[in-house]
Amino acid sequence: MNALDGIRILDCSRVLAGPWCTQTLADLGADVVKVERPRSERHPGGDDTRGWGPPFLRGRDGTDTAEAAYYLGANRNKRSITCDLSSPAGQALIRELALKADVFVENYKVGDMARYGLDYATLSALNPRLVYCSITGFGQTGPYKDRAGYDYAVQGMGGLMSVTGERDDLPGGGPQKVGVAVADLFTGLYATVAIQAALRHAERTGQGQHIDMALLDTQVAMLANLGANYLVRGKADGQVPGRAGNAHANIVPYQVFEVAPDASGQAQYLILAVGNDGQFAKFCQVAGCPALAQDPRFARNADRVRHRGELVPRLEAILKTRAKADWLQALEAAQVPCGPINNLAEVFADPQVLHRGMVQSWSHPLTDTPVELVASPIKLSATPVRADRAPPLLGQHTDEVLAQWLGADETRVADLRRHGAI
Repeated sequence: MNALDGIRILDCSRVLAGPWCTQTLADLGADVVKVERPRSERHPGGDDTRGWGPPFLRGRDGTDTAEAAYYLGANRNKRSITCDLSSPAGQALIRELALKADVFVENYKVGDMARYGLDYATLSALNPRLVYCSITGFGQTGPYKDRAGYDYAVQGMGGLMSVTGERDDLPGGGPQKVGVAVADLFTGLYATVAIQAALRHAERTGQGQHIDMALLDTQVAMLANLGANYLVRGKADGQVPGRAGNAHANIVPYQVFEVAPDASGQAQYLILAVGNDGQFAKFCQVAGCPALAQDPRFARNADRVRHRGELVPRLEAILKTRAKADWLQALEAAQVPCGPINNLAEVFADPQVLHRGMVQSWSHPLTDTPVELVASPIKLSATPVRADRAPPLLGQHTDEVLAQWLGADETRVADLRRHGAI
């Protein structure tokens, strides 16, 4: 039993934000049918991310398949059908499928779905309980609504790159994007929450609704404390938050520190994340400088933030006197928040990551070797997430879905293929 058993989702989204949303819903048990472009002479077919490699999945003959790791990481637990949305027959088929769906997800440019007769107004008239989620760069309204939206550009427009990266007055300073597409990922997760709320409303009232998700809206929302810092005081005081490298705008010491080099002379680092005054006092005891915790300039966090320029250089000198392993062991014993900076090989070998089941193996039709992928982080005691469907091949389930959702027999499916709908 899964939490969203019985929920049918028609997924016309591509790339990352939409697929990330529907992957989470699929993990929770929804029947997610991914609608993809058929292969043709002009297009290889499918979600663009199928070709976003290398790396690609290695097939059983040892050569690369057409399945990119990027695609595999965002499409587990789904079924795939092909349908040509640009053809009248394909559009009619999607309208027919939408009658059987609880949720419709799309991330086409504003106006595209209306041209296809697949917009919210059209589909909700056919299926009033349908929850229809649109994901775009800038939303369905406003002066930017017709622009294409991409995560990288939105990280810049939405302020994230103005607060990410080293300080401008230090080497390496300047705008920096986050290493993964966080605007896409956050939008996908916000969309997941919104869809579940809309489903609850539909259960109570029988009425669906249109969800209008925008990457830029999400990026502005996820500025979190930095957005609040500016609105509450910075706007009036003329103080605009900027890049602070690995430091925290509101907490000190809360950053990366260099420690003693390893045996080969390689520089080593750790994260010190002191969250309150008691933890700072404990750190000072471990570091052999208890007087710092009594100094009125550093005793309280607000004072440490104000006197950051005096305190941090002193801590930098202290932390360089001991090796990383020594610091981590001593600080963890004293319950002072800290941690190493792991590369991805170290992440996926970490005993806690492995214990929590964050790496799962999947059987895939193109290889005899189990495919390892990152698992869902959701842990539910009564309705655990599912892990029964590997990311689907292009159109792998077309016949199966049309039979189950529409009762289509072989003759009907053959006719749809003859008319170029699938």
